[in-house]
Amino acid sequence: MISKQVSAAALVGLLFAGPGMAADAPACKTVRMFDPGWTDISSTNAIATVLLDALGYKTDIRTLSVPIGYKAIENKEIDVFLGNWMPAQQKFIDALNAAKAAEKLNENLPDAKFTLAVPAYVAEAGVHDFKDLAAHADKFEKKIYGIEAGAPANQSLQKMIKADDFGLKDWQVVESGEQAMLSQVARAEKQKGWIVFLGWAPHPMNTKLKLTYLSGGDAYFGPNYGGATVNTLARTGWAETCPNAATLFKQLNFTLDIENAMMGKIMDESKTPTDAAKAYLKAHAGLVEPWLKGVTTMDGKPGLPAVKSALGL
Repeated sequence: MISKQVSAAALVGLLFAGPGMAADAPACKTVRMFDPGWTDISSTNAIATVLLDALGYKTDIRTLSVPIGYKAIENKEIDVFLGNWMPAQQKFIDALNAAKAAEKLNENLPDAKFTLAVPAYVAEAGVHDFKDLAAHADKFEKKIYGIEAGAPANQSLQKMIKADDFGLKDWQVVESGEQAMLSQVARAEKQKGWIVFLGWAPHPMNTKLKLTYLSGGDAYFGPNYGGATVNTLARTGWAETCPNAATLFKQLNFTLDIENAMMGKIMDESKTPTDAAKAYLKAHAGLVEPWLKGVTTMDGKPGLPAVKSALGL
């Protein structure tokens, strides 16, 4: 739910801010964000953090499950969230809209996807669609490997099982973190074992693993193999109070290539998210200028030179 109202104080600040004047109020210096424990969001949070640090801001990133994170937005304990996957998280958005608690700042990633997947050799053996799973229940041990407890995707799978769609009423969703789930997939692949799991893009799994996304899950994950967009949300009122920082977030757009590369640095090269972000931005300096158009430092100086200086560009 997007607010179109601008307070008189914020408007005056925008009109008369000049060199050396604070771009945002002191209360805006720390931007509170959350990470559900997903490497893609760790990556995008890290890019935002590197940019904000160079501009004189700080980030306070809390690791929270999706339901708790959305509740924290509603309670004004979180300012910005870069991981609103849609339509998978629609029920959370409905709740926030009903409470007039959040606004969409930006669609930060198009062309994402999120649905069930299997190793390529399982697909070659005849599993291409959700409806193919039940016929091979013994090989799959009637298990679907999901992500962390409380995740909307897991809830969709539980709903599917409860409804006995695709003949899966006796199946179990194995809930675990992203890394634990992918470790299970890697072990199964080494042994040519049968496994069905939640797969998504962006993620290095798409280049490291030979996997096949399953069709047929439109009712639970949406069309086009769970085709999704990822949005940037802010708690209601934050963008009005902190228009400079909000401008950055409104312009902070990613691609599958950016996020796949960032996630690879974190997962495969054991870099911290912050170090991965710095290395990636140094190697792709052209990304920075459009993100920082019209953005200043916290104290009102031009933002682009400050970021380039901090990155050594």
